[in-house]
Amino acid sequence: MALLIAGAVLVALGLFAGGVLVAAPLGLVAGSVDATLWVLFPLLSITGFVLFVVGAKTAQIRGLSQLISWGLLALALASAAGLVLRAASFVNGETSTLPLWYVLVIAGFLGAVGAASSSRRLDSAA
Repeated sequence: MALLIAGAVLVALGLFAGGVLVAAPLGLVAGSVDATLWVLFPLLSITGFVLFVVGAKTAQIRGLSQLISWGLLALALASAAGLVLRAASFVNGETSTLPLWYVLVIAGFLGAVGAASSSRRLDSAA
C-alpha cells in the first residue's frame, strides 16, 4: 500500500513539473524554469508509475495508466497550443520556447505509448 501511495504522489509531482515547464514560457509562472524540472518531469512520472505498478492490483494499474496517459497527452496538447500562441504572437514571452518543445516531445511520446498500450489491452479483452 505504501508503494501505491508513494507512486501516485511521485506521478502527480512529475505531472506538476511538466505543467510548470509549460506554464513558464507562456508567462503564467513568474521567472524561468530550473534545470531540475527538466530532469524531474520524466523521472518522477516514470518512477512513480513503476512504484505504483509494484504495489497495485491489475484494475488499479489499468486505471492509473489511463489517467497518466490522459495527463501526459493534455500536457503535450497544452505545449502545442502554447507554441502556436507564441508563434502567432498572441502570447509574448521573454523566455525560450525550448521547455514547450521538450514537454511536447516527452509527454507526447509517453502519453501516446501509454494510450496505445491501454487501448490494445481493452481491445483484446473485448
